[in-house]
Amino acid sequence: MDLWRRQSPYSDPGRHADRLRPLPDDVDALCAASRNTIVHYRAEFPDLPPARRGEIDSRWLERILDLDRARHPEPLTEPRETTSKVAGCCRDHSLFLVGALRARGVPARTVVGFAGYFAPPFHHDHVVVEYLDGGRWVRTDPELTPEGFAFDVRDLRCGAGAPFETAAQAWRGHRAGTLDADAYGVDPSLPFKGADFIGEYVVFQVAHRYGDELLLWDDWGARPGVDELDELAELLERADAGDADAEAALYERYVSDASLHPGRTITRHSPYGDPDVTESLAR
Repeated sequence: MDLWRRQSPYSDPGRHADRLRPLPDDVDALCAASRNTIVHYRAEFPDLPPARRGEIDSRWLERILDLDRARHPEPLTEPRETTSKVAGCCRDHSLFLVGALRARGVPARTVVGFAGYFAPPFHHDHVVVEYLDGGRWVRTDPELTPEGFAFDVRDLRCGAGAPFETAAQAWRGHRAGTLDADAYGVDPSLPFKGADFIGEYVVFQVAHRYGDELLLWDDWGARPGVDELDELAELLERADAGDADAEAALYERYVSDASLHPGRTITRHSPYGDPDVTESLAR
């Protein structure tokens, strides 16, 4: 479990570790602190000024907390105005929670997939968190408050028909012909959906599982074929079910296959349609 207990370069709060320590230990309070710090750039702040668009590209938790501290020297639990929060998305909420849990010695990881609870029947691309609690991986959505949903957002059910489906689960459903791939993506009005999109997110799921919690619009050129995606998705599903051999095989494949994991640079696309940018992953 050391892999998920130690900070990744992305979840490490760095110079802001002292701001995470005073937070309450319970998960719901940590989720609330995340929502108090980060605002979803589309759902909650659609009028984000152009000069602040770069906030959504804050790849590292330390950078997110840099932005927050510049506006709010007070504790992370002190209420912030919506427009003064750091603009981000589900990935950033999840990175915040993972960083806070790992800082407490709790194994935690981000999980990439699709949520069917925002505008059903469409399944929006989404990132949630899994953390180890008494020998069981608990799946939670830090972006949501417990009220207003017919399911437990702090202990999301897994498996067939679950509110949140992992990318691997969606891919295998697509391959089995049990779901409409065009109902999975960024938004039903946008072209970023369908089988190819789900396949890309299988790679994201593997990357996030093993500490490369990159932006959802980062691109390092990984383009596995259908057969390889089938294999990766199967290994992910088996690993999620507790198969230690599958976990070991998936990890070895990820770290040893240069075509799967990011190198020193990535291409960052823009949700706003701005030109692509090649960036170093060095901090």
